[in-house]
Amino acid sequence: MDYRKSNAPSNTVTRDMMKLSVDTGNVYETTMIIARRSNQIAVEMKQDLEKKLQEFASYNDNLEEVFENREQIEISRYYEKLPKATLIAAQEYEEGKVYYKNPAKDKNVF
Repeated sequence: MDYRKSNAPSNTVTRDMMKLSVDTGNVYETTMIIARRSNQIAVEMKQDLEKKLQEFASYNDNLEEVFENREQIEISRYYEKLPKATLIAAQEYEEGKVYYKNPAKDKNVF
């Protein structure tokens, strides 16, 4: 899922964890699923930001170039305004867009 097109809120939202944990039956397992997805999203966001900022990298910066790079500042502001990775992951989980599998539970089935 593209995190830029997410409809996740950009501020903190109180969620009922008991409703979220209906699928797994365990609040802690649900929290770990959301946390792992959040880490995946955060890594993706960081890689995208580094790739975009790499275009502006200059290995012999002087003082004027540092202050005049407005495009780099705008890119950074855009990424700062995006919802946090945890909020995006929680929204994806609520919408049923996160696939998860617990090998310990699958092992007991056989």
